[in-house]
Amino acid sequence: MIAQATIAAMQITTPQTLLGGLSPQTFMRRHWQKRPLLIRQAIPGVTAPVTRAQLFELAARDDVESRLVVHADEGDKGGRWRLRHGPFGRRALPSLARPRWTLLVQGLDLHHQAAHDLLARFRFVPDARLDDLMVSWASDGGGVGPHFDSYDVFLLQVQGRRRWRVGRLKDPELQADVPLKILANFEAEQEWLLEPGDMLYLPPRWAHDGVADGECMTCSIGFRAPERARFGSEVLQRLLDAAELPPVEVLYRDPQQVATATPAQIPDSVREFTADAMARMLAEPRAAACALGEVLTDLKANVWFDAGAALGHHSGVRLDRRTRMMYDRWHVFINGESFVAAGRDATLMRRLADARSLSAAHTGGLSNEARALLGQWAQAGWLHADR
Repeated sequence: MIAQATIAAMQITTPQTLLGGLSPQTFMRRHWQKRPLLIRQAIPGVTAPVTRAQLFELAARDDVESRLVVHADEGDKGGRWRLRHGPFGRRALPSLARPRWTLLVQGLDLHHQAAHDLLARFRFVPDARLDDLMVSWASDGGGVGPHFDSYDVFLLQVQGRRRWRVGRLKDPELQADVPLKILANFEAEQEWLLEPGDMLYLPPRWAHDGVADGECMTCSIGFRAPERARFGSEVLQRLLDAAELPPVEVLYRDPQQVATATPAQIPDSVREFTADAMARMLAEPRAAACALGEVLTDLKANVWFDAGAALGHHSGVRLDRRTRMMYDRWHVFINGESFVAAGRDATLMRRLADARSLSAAHTGGLSNEARALLGQWAQAGWLHADR
């Protein structure tokens, strides 16, 4: 039997239609965060993961993030662009016959298995970077204006046609008094009309403008690009929350403190004592790694699980599509929680995280403690029996 690691290595070195005949390894080296790539028929015969009616139903739900963008006529006194946030009842959406409007639904992979399966095609990029799959439905002429993203994106045409104009970001100035981040001085260098199955990859900060040529639907596969300060503060806060006080605490002492005529001035010794305490906390690599993994697998605010069922004694398991599971050299992380893992249990838990399923034969190889943990996750709805 070929080892899983060998199979994975073969997959990232094998040319793929999805990437225009490039292997994932070659694509990442040549294009990732470097230059755009147009791929004709990346997915031949592609079908949209949802119908228009299903998309409209999702936009009406409170647990689904949706936006409506309307590009008004030139003479409209209300302005050229309008933006509203959902949920939207069907009557709140414009007529299908009205041109130049777009409905965007975020996180479709959380709600439809077909969208989740489509997103999984891009797992040659680490899960720590993969974010979600957004779907935009547009009437003729619909779009969100020329803009740029701070993250990588694959734009897959799944229904109808959309014309894309793309160029390097030469001027980041945005239009004033517009509810969208629309570039004021967009200059296109290339232009393509994408048909169903065609896909465009864009690195961060490449300006682009997509306009529907008739009714169309586009899937956007987006990636996480956290801001350094905000991301660092989230990890630090998680680290602080999990910190355990030592059994014997070290108190601040200053036997050499002299009388002062400037009592409001903070002594250097207090600053140094505090800095040492912070450095000691950050110096523990496992604690910092644990906090990082918990942040990376934490769920978005609108994600929750229904209670699940108990696992059978001889069943395999598969992760729920909403579950985020990752690992490092010491831990396994799932939905914002961390567990220390070692030995065979660690090997099999990592297999579960990578493949998002584990056969009955492999679950049988877990220790009693690890199988009990799977049972808890199943009852929480995080994974399900897979016979």
